[in-house]
Amino acid sequence: MPPTHNPMDLTGRRMLVTGASAGIGRATAVLLSRLGARVTVSGRDETRLGETLALLEGGGHDAAAFDLGQLDAVPGWLKDLAARGGAFHGVAHCAGIQTLRPIRIFSASFFEEVMRVNLGSCLAIAKGLRQKGVHADTASLVLIASTAATAASPANVVYAASKGGVIAATKGLSAELLPDGIRVNCIVPSIVMTDLIERGFEKLTPEQIEHLRKLQPLGFGHVDDAANAIAYLIADTGRWITGTSMVVDGGRTA
Repeated sequence: MPPTHNPMDLTGRRMLVTGASAGIGRATAVLLSRLGARVTVSGRDETRLGETLALLEGGGHDAAAFDLGQLDAVPGWLKDLAARGGAFHGVAHCAGIQTLRPIRIFSASFFEEVMRVNLGSCLAIAKGLRQKGVHADTASLVLIASTAATAASPANVVYAASKGGVIAATKGLSAELLPDGIRVNCIVPSIVMTDLIERGFEKLTPEQIEHLRKLQPLGFGHVDDAANAIAYLIADTGRWITGTSMVVDGGRTA
């Protein structure tokens, strides 16, 4: 019997996963390695990156600690990674921050930090990826937005605005990077149970948590739910998809 064709096979391809120290980023890095990719994991915590690296299957993986908040340094960093390890066939940009803060304590510094990390880093990575030699002939960039951008999100307005920017940027970048052979998409998850979310829940009452759970008919998401969607878009299964925001929200917006 001939071997079964797998359109999600990533054998021989190099991938970069940001925010790979934990959560969705770590789950994505593990899944891409299982699909055969050679994965570079990135984040700010070298110890936790090492833990992620130990979970990857196959060989040829590496870690590259970097603070993506240094926007102007991102293109040079990507150029250096490509020079040392080869062009990237895909980038899963999972890094980001989320801090609940009501508008009554809004500040310019908080706004700048959230926008720089959550939205600015997407644009800096896109700028860096399109450089000659950094991306393969055909490549895929997957960003992460949030249903916070598409539904009321009290006490989370700045975060929601940054993720709304990611959705808008996905559209514009998909057209601008098309001549470079780079597809650009994003996923739009609702509440996914990561360490960050669990720490946030410590500030909520059981009633508030139950209210949030009921917003999603299929319950809270798992990191693998987001990772599966990212892998679909980054692999050949997403070959004909660009400029799309894929909703992965347990039925919340349905």
